[in-house]
Amino acid sequence: MGKKLKFLVIPIFATLFANLGTIYAQEQTTFKCLQSLKGHSDGVYSVACSPDGKYIVSGSDDETIKIWDTNSDMCIKNLKGHSFYVHSVAYSPDGSKIVSGSWDDSIKIWDANSGECIKTLDVNMENVHSVAWSPDGKYIVSGSSGNIIKIWDANSGKCIKNMKGHSAGVYSVAWSPDGKSIVSGSEDNTIKIWDVNSVKCIKTLEGYPAKVYSVAWSPDGKYIISCSEKSFSPKIWDVNSGECIKTLKGHIDWAYSAVYSPDGKYIVSGSRDRTVKIWDANSGECIQTLKGFSESVKTVVWSPDGKYVVGGSLGYSIKIWEIK
Repeated sequence: MGKKLKFLVIPIFATLFANLGTIYAQEQTTFKCLQSLKGHSDGVYSVACSPDGKYIVSGSDDETIKIWDTNSDMCIKNLKGHSFYVHSVAYSPDGSKIVSGSWDDSIKIWDANSGECIKTLDVNMENVHSVAWSPDGKYIVSGSSGNIIKIWDANSGKCIKNMKGHSAGVYSVAWSPDGKSIVSGSEDNTIKIWDVNSVKCIKTLEGYPAKVYSVAWSPDGKYIISCSEKSFSPKIWDVNSGECIKTLKGHIDWAYSAVYSPDGKYIVSGSRDRTVKIWDANSGECIQTLKGFSESVKTVVWSPDGKYVVGGSLGYSIKIWEIK
């Protein structure tokens, strides 16, 4: 008999890691609404999990960054320093630092333990839409309202490489699992794959009618999942061929964000239709729809251990679903 994912939304973080069940396929699925994490005073545009899964960091249009303890459900640090929207946050691979990108034309690197700003990187009058760490934690890649992708030395804070090829702003960037490539999504309606060493574009993926909001790699680096403005359906692309191999149909409004689970078997997506959907990455079928947000879901992420999913909304709230 087949098996199926079962998602349970729980009301307190303290039980997030207790009595986790095995992921089975084809059983009845159940979930109940999670009490929202509230603390931001404007929309949440980015969430990320620490490598050990103990903390969540969020970036908001309220100009702040918050760190949340997943055991106590409390905001334990409020990082202030940006003077405009914070649309991208990410933990370093070792969990010691956080990088943030803001519409105040800066990138900041923070000490994750103390909450102090360590460095501010000047991006020269460009709104920063997306930032990501290299797998070894030595570098940061950024995408902004300018059409140039920048690679920064995380230690010195200096820009060491520029990638030129997009004809409009870059909304999303992600480093490949092996660190050799970067994928970018742009306002020019394209996705580009770049070789880090040569800083040359090696593939351009086309098929969207409007700006590309979100791009992310599969854990094995063979596929890319993307979301675009005016498109209800995330797309899966084959990295080698550059072809779209699956379109995930089920949202009834624009899909803003999508990422793979750590094992590559599932995809989570967030949409303007106020839902979060879980998909089978192989079949492309939607296997669960999670509701409860009052506004658009701008950001979703899977925890590093694959045990929970996090979503952030324009309704100022963050929700967590435990996988059972």
